[in-house]
Amino acid sequence: MSAAGRIRSGMGGWTFEPWDTSFYPETLSKAKQLNYASRQVPTIEVNGTYYSTFKPPTFAKWAKDAPDDFVFSLKAIRFATNRRVLGEAGESVQRFLGSGVSELGNKLGPILWQFAPTKRFDADDFGAFLALLPEKQDGVPLRHAVEVRHDSFTAPEFAALARKHNVAIVYADHAKYPAIADATGEFVYARLQTGSDDNPDCYTPKALDEWAERARIWAAGEEPNDLKRADPSTKAGVKPRDVFVYFITEGKVRAPFGAMALMKRVGN
Repeated sequence: MSAAGRIRSGMGGWTFEPWDTSFYPETLSKAKQLNYASRQVPTIEVNGTYYSTFKPPTFAKWAKDAPDDFVFSLKAIRFATNRRVLGEAGESVQRFLGSGVSELGNKLGPILWQFAPTKRFDADDFGAFLALLPEKQDGVPLRHAVEVRHDSFTAPEFAALARKHNVAIVYADHAKYPAIADATGEFVYARLQTGSDDNPDCYTPKALDEWAERARIWAAGEEPNDLKRADPSTKAGVKPRDVFVYFITEGKVRAPFGAMALMKRVGN
């Protein structure tokens, strides 16, 4: 087997008022926050793209501000996923992907398609949605991940659909949402959402050690045996995978430090 995939850890966004004093140098202007943040962690998940449409010059500026080996993950616009019939989302999907995301070039990481907690699994409808996700945009390769938030998705049929379309299922470490650890795509995407501002590194040292080990297992092409899967009878083929781990939601003040602490543990 070839070398393991690359592990990247980051946080959601780079503008958050408490970070002005807890994370950023006091003298740093807001205009330079992305430049600074992108040199502390190797990836950031952009949540603003879920709520509104950005223009090509904005994506181009982000790419210019970040170093060469940095990767942005983008949360896709909510209009594509917050609908009764997912198979009718084609226009919204194309509008989002055509808004300028390709300006990021090789700094474009996974596209995250997030679904509401009320959205139940319907194999035909969800399969129709996955079929709408293209492999490229303006010649730039696309990688897709889906985060589902209803327990009905904890089903072998869902994992099989994701595997068929080469789409990653987001592993959500969350207090309420289902945790689905099936490795169905060519990369792994985890969102760690149970941190605490009481922990200097968002998660406890023990928890960070555990997540670092899981990330290494995923990167080597295996699946952690302590995480539940929707389809435990089917093992993913052993092949190296890039791994994206984001510290999101709870413990947000300390999220950048969690990402940096995890990167120290995995050593890449």
